[in-house]
Amino acid sequence: MGGDPSEEKLMTAALRLPDKRDWTVEDLASLPEVLRYELIDGRLVLPSPTPFQRVLGYQLATMLRPNCPATYVPVPDLSLDIDCRSELRPDVVVVHERYMTRSPVPIDGAMLVVEIISPTSRFQDMYAKTRVYAAARVDDYWVVDPTFGEGVELTIFRPGRSGEYEMTLSTNKALDTDVPYPITIDVPALTALRDKYLAARDDA
Repeated sequence: MGGDPSEEKLMTAALRLPDKRDWTVEDLASLPEVLRYELIDGRLVLPSPTPFQRVLGYQLATMLRPNCPATYVPVPDLSLDIDCRSELRPDVVVVHERYMTRSPVPIDGAMLVVEIISPTSRFQDMYAKTRVYAAARVDDYWVVDPTFGEGVELTIFRPGRSGEYEMTLSTNKALDTDVPYPITIDVPALTALRDKYLAARDDA
């Protein structure tokens, strides 16, 4: 996820947002309701996901549904309330059903968080957000990267002994895991979907 930084600056200027370096969740109440935003450790980000990222998010949510615990639901594009300086909006969240009528959802209701990388969001998704999610004690954080030429890459982070995330797996093959529940992710199918849209772009 994530848009071009220059586009974010133009959008911020066009909306005449306050020129702040350290935003809080309370500040977000003053933003236009139509604005799509994230707050990462006090930094306001205006993400602009591509249609492909949205489609990929829905595909992942579908793959996460079988065997999902009865009281949880995989949901795409959901805001998470983490603390006074962070409100993230991952591409897919497996969230407890008691929060299905709320937004943002408290972070303790998230069983699994999935982010999809864009060319401009790699640092945010692989580094900045890992610190925020680890500090919030999210046990399972996945990053899906469709930018690799060899195929879509799925990386799994889990807390190590220090509490900080450790990369436990990175693969472009089909994934079968029992954590946090029995899940099968057809990564090659995601690669095929990506290649289909790349071919359509090249033919345009």
